Amino acid sequence: MPSNRKAFALRLDPAIHAAVERLAAGELRSVNAEIEFLLREALKARGIRVGELTPPAPDDVERG
Repeated sequence: MPSNRKAFALRLDPAIHAAVERLAAGELRSVNAEIEFLLREALKARGIRVGELTPPAPDDVERG
């Protein structure tokens, strides 16, 4: 299925991944959605505008 999301590999320190995973669980988000949320927050804090927020496609949601 085509998606409007850009897929790429991301290497993280295991401790950072674990922290993001805990945060995501507390916010009822997938790790992927939490990373995107955190990036958007960081960009906004730096005054960088990002296009319209679009909800993730159903096939982008992590299951598990």
